[in-house]
Amino acid sequence: MTHFVLVAGAWLGAWAWDEVAPGLRAAGHDVHALTLSGLAEKKDLPAGQETHVRDIVQEVERLNLRDVVLVGHSYSGVPVGQAAERIGDRLRRVVFVDSNLPADGVSFLDGFPSDHIRQALSEHGGVWPLLPAAAYAGQDLTDEQIDRLRTEGTPHPAATLTEPAVLKQPLGELPATYIKCLLDGRSPLPAVAEALRGGRWELVELNTGHWPMFSTPGELVRILDEAATRH
Repeated sequence: MTHFVLVAGAWLGAWAWDEVAPGLRAAGHDVHALTLSGLAEKKDLPAGQETHVRDIVQEVERLNLRDVVLVGHSYSGVPVGQAAERIGDRLRRVVFVDSNLPADGVSFLDGFPSDHIRQALSEHGGVWPLLPAAAYAGQDLTDEQIDRLRTEGTPHPAATLTEPAVLKQPLGELPATYIKCLLDGRSPLPAVAEALRGGRWELVELNTGHWPMFSTPGELVRILDEAATRH
């Protein structure tokens, strides 16, 4: 049995996978949606980048999971990529869902143009505030889904964005699938193209916005199910 560990991006908790987890279970997989420290029901816990990596590794070890598919969406691609390296032969595959990627010694904010986020952190006491409703326009989301993202989301702790990642090996050496959501308006990061050249990654394009667990959960389930069969 494949064991999925699902980790959503900034502001989100395990609840973000409510429409994905049942589909994966129906396909025969074991599923664990994980909330990272400092978010959702864990919002009162201190959190940094290393904390988030430990959250993921400890979940895998606590449950003694093997044949693991780690799934990281958006921000969480950074801790998920590091955790994938650390769990060693427990890993079957890592799936990055329209996500950022870790690079050794580089923080989330250092990995792409992020002056607007740094300014937001400065103006909001060290947290990245929830996005305004207008920021979700054109992302294939209903008004109800946007409202849920805004009302159930949690301001994101700054240290997770500013602490550097730690990797021992090139990320492209991991078996991975990268899901590029086409409506988010960004080209794949250069690090994605570099990793794809290594031959162990596959690229899958999804014609939806940046939050496919809300906009196209059935299609995301299909892609994740197929990724679990890759070697």
